[in-house]
Amino acid sequence: MQENCIFCQIIRGEIPSFNVWEDEDTFAFMDINPVHDGHVLIIPKEHADDVFTVSAAASGAVMRTAQRVARSVRAVVQPDGLNLVQCNGAAAAQSVLHFHVHVLPRKKNDNLALNWGLQPGDMDHIGALAKCIRADLEAN
Repeated sequence: MQENCIFCQIIRGEIPSFNVWEDEDTFAFMDINPVHDGHVLIIPKEHADDVFTVSAAASGAVMRTAQRVARSVRAVVQPDGLNLVQCNGAAAAQSVLHFHVHVLPRKKNDNLALNWGLQPGDMDHIGALAKCIRADLEAN
């Protein structure tokens, strides 16, 4: 854990939180700036800044907890839908440099700027990008 990371401080109990779940690997707590009722954050107890540095074990544990929490949020809040959101870097709206997943209940027509319009892309360009990404995955 890092000394000055707000999420690490929450895990250590130095900053109060409305926790909803904790196990050996993860910690889940209410977002104090919620988009809608039931907005929960899931974090690994292992500090990692983002998806590029988190271990496979920690990210897997976060997703297991996110699925469990999402089921409970759906049962309690009964949203019209639910997003799992994970952001990396300032341009992607990551505000805390500790890997985390938002369990984000949604309301129909809530106009949350998370959705994008569906517009068909250039299939040749998409295919070329897929080929390059596949080659990089196979090389690494």
